[in-house]
Amino acid sequence: MLKLGRILPFLLIFLVSQAWGGSLALILGENGGVYEEFARELNEGLSGSSWRVVATTQASSPQPLPTADLIVAVGSEALSKALSRPDSPPIIATLLPRLSYERILVENRRAGRITAIYLDQPPARQAAFFRQIFPDQKRFGLLSSAETRSLASQYRQAFSKAGLILDVEDADTDKALLPALNAVLERSSALLALPDGTIYRRNNIKAILITAFRLQRPIIGYSPAFVTAGALAALHTTPPQAARQTAELIINHGTNLPPPSGPAQFSIAINPNVAQALGLKLPDEAAIRRALLADRETR
Repeated sequence: MLKLGRILPFLLIFLVSQAWGGSLALILGENGGVYEEFARELNEGLSGSSWRVVATTQASSPQPLPTADLIVAVGSEALSKALSRPDSPPIIATLLPRLSYERILVENRRAGRITAIYLDQPPARQAAFFRQIFPDQKRFGLLSSAETRSLASQYRQAFSKAGLILDVEDADTDKALLPALNAVLERSSALLALPDGTIYRRNNIKAILITAFRLQRPIIGYSPAFVTAGALAALHTTPPQAARQTAELIINHGTNLPPPSGPAQFSIAINPNVAQALGLKLPDEAAIRRALLADRETR
């Protein structure tokens, strides 16, 4: 009985902290589109909780945000605006790549009460995706630059644990890009593309896709737009999925923010025309999803 008496106050504190809510300021990278989807889903996810959105603004707006207990910054520009506030409230950043998040923190010399839900799919999930798409292949390629070189070892390790080989080539300059691409594709069955602004720029994408198609090597991209442009497939997280995860984080943790993490939910995009042109017969999206979820449960 004595032990229960000692534990009970801590249990009450824990339950009160979990039920506590507050005010939330939402900063959107732009008006409309995916940002509107995110805002709508976040409000729905927080309905019934003790948290409420008291202000929504765009990153480009000159108007300052009102005081709030927590800020959700949606996109890179929104995070930069959130970090410009003098009062330094806790911040959740989302709908941005990990590298953008880390770069913005360095530029603003900010640490402390801030976390993120990256758009980048976890390396282990990507490796499992490759196993499902290419069950008879073992060696794949990756282009890296100074921007993504620090991530390459994580992906290489994840692929190795899945029984696969990830061959990495550096492509730091436009001059080095196509030679590196040709070299890695000649040794690989497919290319994994990471969100790397040095390599996958608007004026480079077409040349990369044409080179890969000429060598009959598919590219696994990181967004539906990349798949529409000519990549074979992509794992990606939609704005509503990111918003639901953000709402769960707020309800479960409040301002006691956990470390940054990747997306818990994902979607699959496949370009059937590219698959047909390359002579590939792929499992349907539902079968791939079931396999990926089963793979996650066994880890």
